[in-house]
Amino acid sequence: MPFLSTPVALAILLLAAPLFGFGFAGERCIRAVARLPLAVRLTLPATLAIPYLIVALAAHTFQARWLVLYLLIPIAIAALLSLAARLDPEQRAHWLDFLVLIALGLAVDLRWLQPAWPARLGVLGKLTLLDAGLYGFLAIRRLTGIGFDLRLRLRDLRIGLREFAFYAPIAIALGLAIGFLHLHACVAHPRLVAPAWIFTFFAVALPEEIFFRGWMQNLIERRLGRTAALFVTACIFGLAHFNKRAAHFNWKYVLLAAIAGIFYGRAWRTDRRIGASAITHATVDTLWGALLR
Repeated sequence: MPFLSTPVALAILLLAAPLFGFGFAGERCIRAVARLPLAVRLTLPATLAIPYLIVALAAHTFQARWLVLYLLIPIAIAALLSLAARLDPEQRAHWLDFLVLIALGLAVDLRWLQPAWPARLGVLGKLTLLDAGLYGFLAIRRLTGIGFDLRLRLRDLRIGLREFAFYAPIAIALGLAIGFLHLHACVAHPRLVAPAWIFTFFAVALPEEIFFRGWMQNLIERRLGRTAALFVTACIFGLAHFNKRAAHFNWKYVLLAAIAGIFYGRAWRTDRRIGASAITHATVDTLWGALLR
């Protein structure tokens, strides 16, 4: 199925709507959801199954079990976080919050739902789960301090690039020493660096920073404090890369990613803004892809 076919484009637009809605008009979205009856609030995210239905019918890969999963998973997330909101109104971080995080993290990292999608379209499944998490944590749980705001500021850029400047010498020296990085003499396609950075920001850095910093580090801080949360989240972030670009445990990737997680976490917690850490993250990944991979 062509990646830019009409059904795929429509699915992308539908899945991007919650991301940009919360990113540019978060408070208005949250207030609008709060005015709905409880039953509607909890079942509304079932509409996130529509993109799967559109793509699967067009590609002739529809299976009822996948539709049921994409209907029930967003509802389950909303229900669990609604219960967490009632049991933990002070937002000290309830075990139900972490249960949702574990389920989302494993589903993405181990690609549990990827077989539902045609080849090369598994990213739509990840975006579906991201939307379900955003809806649950922002509109239902109303978790504070996430810092998801796509109205980026110049200060976000300064903080993001500052943390990149701190991390880059460490990563380059260590990466070259252990053979994980390999320096290229020049960039193959310099004109593609800027588009690659923008793509990486939205497709890779932003979703991962929402999950690891806006949700995970934010919640762990409430239990363990700022410093411990920074290092614990960085270690988990590193371990989440154990199976990337290798068929075995990729300890080199884990190590470099864990160290990177410290600087991404520092960027986020400076003003508690995901935009800043996503800038650091996107710049690291783009530089790695252009010069060092």
